[in-house]
Amino acid sequence: MLSTHKRRAMLEKLIQAAIITFLLHLIAGLSPNTLIQSKTASPVPETPPNIVSLLLRSFQ
Repeated sequence: MLSTHKRRAMLEKLIQAAIITFLLHLIAGLSPNTLIQSKTASPVPETPPNIVSLLLRSFQ
């Protein structure tokens, strides 16, 4: 039978492992979302320079 000290140490390690696992899952779950948000956060897609220059020439 395990002593109280060993049981307590095992319980602490189990809790630490559970917390670390939870944090890793949280980070892994948030990472793709932040990438998607940063892509969608950009306003209107940028117009290629040659289209802009064609428009400017048509106004001159």
